[in-house]
Amino acid sequence: MRAAVQHETGQDKLEVLDDVEAVGLGPGKVRLRVRAAGLCHSDLSAMSGVLPQPAPFVPGHEGAGDVIDVGDGVTRLKRGDRVLVRWLPACGDCPSCRRGQSRLCLAGFMNSGTPNFRRRTTDLFGFAGTGTFAEELVVGAGCAVPIPDDVPYEIAALLGCGVTTGLGAALNTARVSAGSSVAVIGCGGVGIAAIQGARVSGAAHIVAVDPVAPRREAALRFGATEAVAPEGLADAVGRVTGGEGFDYVFEVVGRSATARSAYEATRRGGTLCVVGAGALDDHLRLNMFELFFDEKKILPSLYGGGDVLRSYERTIALWRAGRVDLEGLITHRVPLARINDAIDQMRTGEALRTWITM
Repeated sequence: MRAAVQHETGQDKLEVLDDVEAVGLGPGKVRLRVRAAGLCHSDLSAMSGVLPQPAPFVPGHEGAGDVIDVGDGVTRLKRGDRVLVRWLPACGDCPSCRRGQSRLCLAGFMNSGTPNFRRRTTDLFGFAGTGTFAEELVVGAGCAVPIPDDVPYEIAALLGCGVTTGLGAALNTARVSAGSSVAVIGCGGVGIAAIQGARVSGAAHIVAVDPVAPRREAALRFGATEAVAPEGLADAVGRVTGGEGFDYVFEVVGRSATARSAYEATRRGGTLCVVGAGALDDHLRLNMFELFFDEKKILPSLYGGGDVLRSYERTIALWRAGRVDLEGLITHRVPLARINDAIDQMRTGEALRTWITM
């Protein structure tokens, strides 16, 4: 089958190969035919080395498709089922799962060190234990979540990470209140989803912050009340909040510099929600006095901060009701052979979200 492969961390381009094999089907596993795969900035971060990922590997952690085979012991899935790929499955039995925090379950990370693919005699890993930039994929049954027939593959692929992460940050983690003021720093696909979550929650003011003009324009279409470049954030704090700071600020970039700006733009007693995935060696500096005196809540949000399966269901319900726009997130549709074009568009900041046909 075909798959996009990165041979070494830091390479700029992927190589699309036609002699890759999806391996590992056995007890508790399923084989999927991938129909659509979303391109998320986390894929680029893994390719560049910002996020740790063994190489060689197949990027991609957002996807949807059909079950084409099941291993022994798999009872809730069958051949022909339409599913999305859940990159962070839960075991259901660890302390985190028993506390209702299944997103913190480490079972998925335990499996990420097992190769998902093979090319001739070389083992290939899948990013985040998946690797959706391939025509077929073998994952644990917990990674394959059935989707209703009315949900297109390309929409389902985005639910697998970006949309769930952004909406959940607003609805689950920060719990944005009606009438509040919100700023979202970083308006790619996840940031746009956070904006939609703030709008659904009834925020009165939603300021989108991004250096790329097309993204600022898109943010206005998705519910932001205004959009500014990063250098305009301080002015927005003055105009919108009277200099006090926003009730909620979402950092959706994954860098200490933007997290620090987000902290400063948050009012005393307000909430900074950290959504962006950053590097291990990038440290956010806060002094102990401001941490105590300003009483700003700092809330990290992993995978939307709630029960992932419930979040999928809620997002589909909101989409059906016309409360969130998911089709609008898909700005480019490209075949697997042109995946490097899509990556270039993502790197330059032009694309909100791209989905790859297999």
